[in-house]
Amino acid sequence: MVPVIEVKGLKKYFPTPRGMLHAVDDVTLSIERGKTLGVVGESGCGKSTLGRTIIHLQESTGGQILLEGEDITHVRGKELRRARERMQIVFQDPYSSLDPRQTVDATIREPLVVSKRYKKSEIDEATAALMEYVGIDARLRMSYPHELDGGRRQRVGIARALALNPDFVVCDEPVSALDVSIQAQVLNLLKKLQQDRGLTYMFVTHDMSVVRHISDDICVMYLGQVVEKCPSKELFKNPLHPYTKALLSAIPSVDIHHPNKREILKGEITSPINPKPGCRFAARCPFATEACYQPQKQEEVATGHFVRCCRVHELG
Repeated sequence: MVPVIEVKGLKKYFPTPRGMLHAVDDVTLSIERGKTLGVVGESGCGKSTLGRTIIHLQESTGGQILLEGEDITHVRGKELRRARERMQIVFQDPYSSLDPRQTVDATIREPLVVSKRYKKSEIDEATAALMEYVGIDARLRMSYPHELDGGRRQRVGIARALALNPDFVVCDEPVSALDVSIQAQVLNLLKKLQQDRGLTYMFVTHDMSVVRHISDDICVMYLGQVVEKCPSKELFKNPLHPYTKALLSAIPSVDIHHPNKREILKGEITSPINPKPGCRFAARCPFATEACYQPQKQEEVATGHFVRCCRVHELG
């Protein structure tokens, strides 16, 4: 089966006065239709940049992006427009991702109007159907974003993303700005939409409990690189990379008899600007040796379980 999304050696660098910032550096992954890939890591690790680069909100510096086997890395003009219709994004902050001057109705119908493929009657019908589908009451059709709570605003953003029936949706921390009770509602809505429409998600988050709930596979990023990728259940049962283990140790435990043993990371974070070859986690890793400062490769240590660590067999 051809993956809906596949990236090979993807890179995204940003020029700075001090040098080139390697926000995404040599990332390779794939996502099958109807599946959810969770992307986790600390703030600034490159997870949001990865999602935005894949859907061409930012141009890649290197590597390859495939959409159902079609190379879309360097598409322009009409080809880019067609590709973008098949790839959408739900942004993190519903308070700033919606135009404050547009009503709910205008926001949801805008992608349909811009596509120039539908009659007005079809747009009216589709807009009403999308509102109902994501749980927005028809009475709110002419409301403005400031008149809605956070959950409803995010539902508007989801409806807008689904307007053109995309195959792939990047969910860029879509619940982090919401109250906990509303988070559950939005997560359940996303799962229902996926089941109904066969959507493929990349779910970007820093919340390990959320990613465990929604993801089929999980990709752990550190300073622009994927350090571990495997099925969700496998990651929580058998984490192999020292950074993944440290992340999981930070999850609060409700079991007072068996609390998580917190792993405190020491040492300075390696600069992502012109980084030297080798493991970027080595400066904070308690198991680092001289070999860790040599170029590292992503290795499949078990079926579907990839790790970027030269000592994985010793530490596993």
